[in-house]
Amino acid sequence: MLGKGLLTGMGIVLKKMLGPNITEFYPEVMPNLPKTVRSSMGLEPDKCISCTLCALACPNKVITLTSEKDENNKKVLRTYHMDVGRCLFCGLCTEACPTNALTVTQEFENSVFYPEDLYWDMIERSKRNGKEGNK
Repeated sequence: MLGKGLLTGMGIVLKKMLGPNITEFYPEVMPNLPKTVRSSMGLEPDKCISCTLCALACPNKVITLTSEKDENNKKVLRTYHMDVGRCLFCGLCTEACPTNALTVTQEFENSVFYPEDLYWDMIERSKRNGKEGNK
């Protein structure tokens, strides 16, 4: 029949036009994300024991950290950097962490203008996020 495709297409258009509105008003209203969304990484430096298991588990070698021993001969975290531009957000590093110091977060607003801004100092980032959470 001639025009059957046109009638089918118009039926779909009418159904969508008269259906519920699914527009989200981002950034005024933040979206409700599923719990399984992996958008960013978070670190709690106080929990980190500098075991480097996270760096060893990372398939892209995104994580670099340094530590030194304190007066009690215990490792203390000094620097923790992530090259997020290379990160897959697979979560293998968080699974390897024995103290749950490294977590996958739902913070998804990570766009930057310059590639060098994707090299994160996770200790500084955790301090900044802690201050924002206290406001």
